[in-house]
Amino acid sequence: MQTWITTFMEQFSYIGIFLLMALENVFPPIPSEVILTFGGFMTTYTTLSIPGVIISATMGSVFGAIILYGIGYYLDFEKIENLVDRWGHILRLKKEDISRANAWFNKYGYWTIFLCRMVPLVRSLISVPAGMTKMNVWLFLLFTTLGTLIWNVALVMIGSFLGQSWDSILSFMDMYSTVSYIVIGIGAIVFLFFFFRKRSVRSK
Repeated sequence: MQTWITTFMEQFSYIGIFLLMALENVFPPIPSEVILTFGGFMTTYTTLSIPGVIISATMGSVFGAIILYGIGYYLDFEKIENLVDRWGHILRLKKEDISRANAWFNKYGYWTIFLCRMVPLVRSLISVPAGMTKMNVWLFLLFTTLGTLIWNVALVMIGSFLGQSWDSILSFMDMYSTVSYIVIGIGAIVFLFFFFRKRSVRSK
């Protein structure tokens, strides 16, 4: 997939970056780390500029996020879970991924949109519960754009700085993803512990 992504970007430049980032949001298995860091590297040997790569990547990400927001807006949680349960293997998604994103949104509200835009996989899926809860679309766009912009700027700048060694950051991003999932898992366990503990206290 990495070779296909880099070839597509070299062929279609800004439009390619926009399209790939939009797809990355709708189909999470497409890694934004590859798109953004390679985009940064491309600024060192093509006519692409760092601001141009960041803008096109951010626009693509927000466009993809709007699509998922719309899906969440018109489908309820149970229907989305059923779809993922049936077809999720194609996108390497599980019902647990949807449940995790939904739990984060319910716990932290609007700020979840901003924070989760910097967490792999969840960064895309968090748009679904935002749509399901009918979150104000303008606030959704604001927090999505801000979180996305920080993520994009960081990775594009790293790719530009590393130059031909841009792909060396990918192993670090894999570790970052693993740590993020562990933190999310621990957070969910702690939340459930206090939630059920609070319910047991009330029932006494």
